Amino acid sequence: MLAALTLALAGCSQSQGTTQPPNAAEQSVPDASYASSPCPSPVVPGVPEADFGSDVVCGTLTVPENRSKADGRTITLTVARYPAQSADPDPEPMVYLHGGPGGTILPYGETLRKLGINRDRDVILVSERGTLLADPHLGCPEFDEVTEESKGVSSLDPALAARSVDAVRVCHDRLAAKGIDLTAYNTVENAADFADLRRAMGIESWHVYGVSYGTYVALQLIRDHPEGISSVVLDSVVPPQKNLLTNLWSSTAGGLNALFDACAAQSACATAYPDLAEEFSATVSRLSEDPLTVDLPATPDRPAQTVVLDGYKLANVAVLASMDATRYAGLPQMIHATARGDGRALAEAVAGGGQIPGLFSHGLKLGVLCGEFAPFTTREDIAAAGRKAFPAFPAEVLELQPQFGRPMDDCGVWDVSASDPKIAEPVHSDLPVLVMAGTFDAITQPSLADVVAETLPNSTVVRFPAIGHDVYEQSECGRAVTASFLKDPKSVAVECVAQMQIPEFTI
Repeated sequence: MLAALTLALAGCSQSQGTTQPPNAAEQSVPDASYASSPCPSPVVPGVPEADFGSDVVCGTLTVPENRSKADGRTITLTVARYPAQSADPDPEPMVYLHGGPGGTILPYGETLRKLGINRDRDVILVSERGTLLADPHLGCPEFDEVTEESKGVSSLDPALAARSVDAVRVCHDRLAAKGIDLTAYNTVENAADFADLRRAMGIESWHVYGVSYGTYVALQLIRDHPEGISSVVLDSVVPPQKNLLTNLWSSTAGGLNALFDACAAQSACATAYPDLAEEFSATVSRLSEDPLTVDLPATPDRPAQTVVLDGYKLANVAVLASMDATRYAGLPQMIHATARGDGRALAEAVAGGGQIPGLFSHGLKLGVLCGEFAPFTTREDIAAAGRKAFPAFPAEVLELQPQFGRPMDDCGVWDVSASDPKIAEPVHSDLPVLVMAGTFDAITQPSLADVVAETLPNSTVVRFPAIGHDVYEQSECGRAVTASFLKDPKSVAVECVAQMQIPEFTI
């Protein structure tokens, strides 16, 4: 769901070893401003559960679109502040940096409230630049249409690949024709928005929480604007020194191998699904050559639908399952059933996958991927990393990346300049940092927590057994560890981790 992120306070030292951010002005420009405003209603048309509670205080942050252009235009971001539930709250709020890139957090504010995110302090949610409830919103309905179409054809169809690139091109040209500076929708500007927000709201210091891509933004915020940060939580981390595009398949292998090992360690699962990893790999290969077509009947939520299952879709659904703890237990059974020719469960997952069309910001996603990762790798390096992670997978499957499809093709038409290479350097800081990783995370494998911690000497790394992507959302223990860290970073209570158990897999 979430999944889509200066001077420290007394007792926390100033960040060390930071360098001037690439492509950013030396300081935030003076025309950033914040003003109270009514909360948007509805947040998502037709989804009342996404609406804000009556106690939420909203506002609008106005910032330069491109801080390197003194006479450039401004853009606006929607801000929502959830008041603390405690009668004696921490005076320092926490700002929440969400995932993607391109996802939106505001529709999930009430979900986070139910999880206790604002139990001890105010929590601030922001529509990152280009995302839903920001102006402009860089949605690509052209690409959403192709995504929906792809459910009924093979992902490996060259004609589908061509239509996908055409959709990206049309979206790019449409947005550029509106005068939108697509080069400005990147992580450096994104992080600067959060720094401006803290000052514009008159907040002396705050805690920073980042999840997934939000961790990458949080690290950039530490690098460029360490002022006013009291502590940082990095949940399911994306280290800048690891190129995302060459790390996607290896993260998939890390998370799925942990899950396969867990199945093998349970006698019932091991008996029912022997050699699950080999069966998974063989089924990916077979479906790549001979896709399986499944006709799904109509339901109250959707019309009858034909779904074509190929090897990439099987692998990608397995990856996306790590975002939802309720799906772990049934994943071995789904893989085994698909291997035996019963694709109903996999087809249901494909048909129900993805966000509501129009919510996602493809413009921010492509601005980040095409400016910050694609220029610093090659198709050959990406292919080699895929082969190393899954040597038995067909090359045509590995040409697509989990979640992101064919980013190198997309970046060929998105036409944004490369970021300064310094954006890929490790972030050094003495700030207190909690790094959380789930052992089943197939999107940001847990080993990346150790990578980022190497240059964060006051960091605490905690691994959560049988938890996937977004530890806070999926784990009560993760929420307890986060609360303990925010209360006292020097004495983090992690006893609940040892009590966590691997779920019983469905037989």
